[in-house]
Amino acid sequence: MSVAFTREEDSEAAAADLPDRPVSTQPNLVTSEGLARLETALEAARAAYSAAQAGEGVSADRTAMARATRDLRYYGARRASAQLTQTPADATAVAFGSTVTFEREDGRTQRFRIVGEDEADPAAGSVSYVSPLAQALLGKAIGDTALVAGAEVEITAID
Repeated sequence: MSVAFTREEDSEAAAADLPDRPVSTQPNLVTSEGLARLETALEAARAAYSAAQAGEGVSADRTAMARATRDLRYYGARRASAQLTQTPADATAVAFGSTVTFEREDGRTQRFRIVGEDEADPAAGSVSYVSPLAQALLGKAIGDTALVAGAEVEITAID
């Protein structure tokens, strides 16, 4: 057998042996939007799994099947453990689901929503409730200060 065939098979086998996506040990708190995203991702994983099975046999594309199986396990576990958490009606203190605006010492103003781990996207203005930023802000009220990344910030609004 040619070495080229052996290496191709070895690389395909390695690609098909994808590690599981890590599942956080923290409670899986989610907003209503986060729960909807998890359900959408779970449906997409189910569809990808079905498509991989319907292909020319599982051995035709072991990588696609491995990816679909991994994602199905991950999103299934995350959906099963999701705890829908409502944002408090009164915005007197920063809480899960709150959008908090704060001013940095250099005059910059930033605004983030505190959400679940799977829905966090700092570039889009949302951070996980277990992030250091959220941990520094949770429980604070307008006018309170917090230490964020070694600098003091003042909370100016909570929505």
